[in-house]
Amino acid sequence: MPGSERSYGAYLEARDRDGLRRDLAQVEARDARTISIGGKTFINFASNDYLALRFHPLLIERARAWAMQHGVGSGASRLVTGNLDLFGGLESKVAALKRKPAALIMASGFQANASILQSLFDRSVLGAEPLVFSDRLNHASIHFGCAASGVREIRYRHCDPIHLDAVLRRHRGDKRPKFIVTESVFSMDGDVAPFAEIGRLAGEHSALLIVDDAHATGILGEGGRGLSGEADLVIGTFSKALGAFGAYVACSTTLREYLINQCAGLIYSTALPPPVLGAIDAALNLLTSLDAEREHVADLAERFRHGARALGYVTGASATHIVPLVAGTNHAALTLSERLRNAGYFATAIRPPTVPGGSARLRLAFTAAHSKDDVDGLLRALEAPALRHSALG
Repeated sequence: MPGSERSYGAYLEARDRDGLRRDLAQVEARDARTISIGGKTFINFASNDYLALRFHPLLIERARAWAMQHGVGSGASRLVTGNLDLFGGLESKVAALKRKPAALIMASGFQANASILQSLFDRSVLGAEPLVFSDRLNHASIHFGCAASGVREIRYRHCDPIHLDAVLRRHRGDKRPKFIVTESVFSMDGDVAPFAEIGRLAGEHSALLIVDDAHATGILGEGGRGLSGEADLVIGTFSKALGAFGAYVACSTTLREYLINQCAGLIYSTALPPPVLGAIDAALNLLTSLDAEREHVADLAERFRHGARALGYVTGASATHIVPLVAGTNHAALTLSERLRNAGYFATAIRPPTVPGGSARLRLAFTAAHSKDDVDGLLRALEAPALRHSALG
């Protein structure tokens, strides 16, 4: 065995010991509420399909129709021959949804964050290394994009505009380009960035504000617009509340044209296929009619938070459809996940480096497919002494 193989094996053994090893579970999904693993069915509280759209008949019908009309693949990158005439109408809809002058559709959320940020922070274009002020709990794809650009992030305390103000003031005299980067809804905590304060600080310090709106688009804000109104540039996905796949950036026309010329994730990636574009189109058309579903999801999440806190569980600052149950250690989170699974509920254990050390948790996501009975059943399962002990010590 080559030495490199032994090193990889030792790494996996260490992950096992620390409760950090990850495995791919083969699941079957036939509806938006449940999944099956090994022949056993669970109520799924781990999905990002917040509006339960991935099985919606209109999305399926549009995907099928566009596949029949335009084929199952795009054939090339968008700068070659893959820029199908379908993209223009979709990008106009995204720009209108986000109230920005322009939009650009890309392949995936991770790819969008990683490659867009790398492009925006290019010092050869900006003439200097930019100053990038980043929430310390931003998604891994944001940190990856910053690292790929070679910039050193100036991280401010999570959702703390006072600390952001302090670090911005320390660089007040620095003439280099400034950027502030944050998520709107933080995917592991379910809390919301303080946009009024962050937007004001961006204006005071002439910083371009970049917001990852992935977990708010479709499910929060007026008509599902998300929570990114203060942003100069918004990045998000169609794979969460919109039930499909792919990503977008909404911004000025100048920034859109710049990304077309500079963003490797767009330039070198095959364009999204027509069936996916069809599903996106149907989802965008549905969004404004789904206020009842959005309200239902918010009510379920609040019902769960109230019940879980009454049982002594820690749910952090969650104020959205995402609710963490913070267990602390990796093994405690794994145990809690396994015991819930034995009770018929699927909730994934989230461990470092996805979350900070010592804050391993279950990430519970509430969707339009869930019912109050589902939430009450989950709370009854969490009330069991064995589960409370595994999470609360």
